[in-house]
Amino acid sequence: MDVVRTPDACFEDLSAFPFEPRYLMLPDGLRMHYVEDGPKDGPPVLLLHGQPTWSYLYRTVVPTLADQGLRAVAPDLIGFGRSDKPVSRAAYSVRAHTRWVQGLIAALDLRDITLVVQDWGGPVGLGTLTADPDRLARVVATNTALHTAEACRAGQLTWSCHELDDGNVAVEPMLLDYQRLTQELTPFRPSLFVQGATVTDLPDDVCAAYDAPFPSEAYCAGPRQLPLLMGLTPQSPCARHNRKVLDFLAADTRPFLTAFSDGDPGTRGWERVLQAEAAGAAGQPHCTIEGAGHFVQEDRGPALAQVIVAFAAGMRPR
Repeated sequence: MDVVRTPDACFEDLSAFPFEPRYLMLPDGLRMHYVEDGPKDGPPVLLLHGQPTWSYLYRTVVPTLADQGLRAVAPDLIGFGRSDKPVSRAAYSVRAHTRWVQGLIAALDLRDITLVVQDWGGPVGLGTLTADPDRLARVVATNTALHTAEACRAGQLTWSCHELDDGNVAVEPMLLDYQRLTQELTPFRPSLFVQGATVTDLPDDVCAAYDAPFPSEAYCAGPRQLPLLMGLTPQSPCARHNRKVLDFLAADTRPFLTAFSDGDPGTRGWERVLQAEAAGAAGQPHCTIEGAGHFVQEDRGPALAQVIVAFAAGMRPR
């Protein structure tokens, strides 16, 4: 597999990111980066980012978790951040990302995990839950989507994606525009997507940190390919993957909490779907994080951290 690694020099002087880089080798020879803070014997919290971000997204979440005695682990998905980046787009699939995260969980021997998923972290992380459920204790889902394009999703989502009676699919144009922009934007700059989906004005040094992993087009196969994998038709591999996840959640009773923001039309409605269809969501203290866009960690990271701390301890989030 042809692989590139972003030079370490690209990550010098990152704003408010004091974590030492940590690496592990996955079974297929790829090197995955992660940050970790908190006691080694503390209850683990696995924080999964999506597209086009990396573990930097969790920089204001990790310290709060660590201060409360939790072992916070935030990996960079393969193709993102400091992790290895296969050059071929064919290397990337939801199934592959799920397998890579499984490799991290096994290598660190994480057990009794509180899994936190956002954006593409949802399909990837919840796919990990279905594949190796014994290691995970509970789930916090924030601003994520599990598109299946099924007809039953009609009227459930702000950004529609559902099959019609004639076999065609109704898809929100913004979803297609998002796909298009991820392919056409040259040079590829994740900061533009992050700034466009937050309510906070990002300073230049924060924008530079989001762009740091992708100094040239040679490093961009991962973030360019992932948006094309969305389950926008019922028979697409991702839609089938997501249906499998939802079927699993319908029978799984481990605690499942939604903590979506109030300012993300792209995933609005999925919190209600998950609350209704995940067996473990029944009776949980679901909450809405106010004053945040899609990237809730960027807008309201400490508030999300408090929700995670309370849920991991079995308490009602404030």
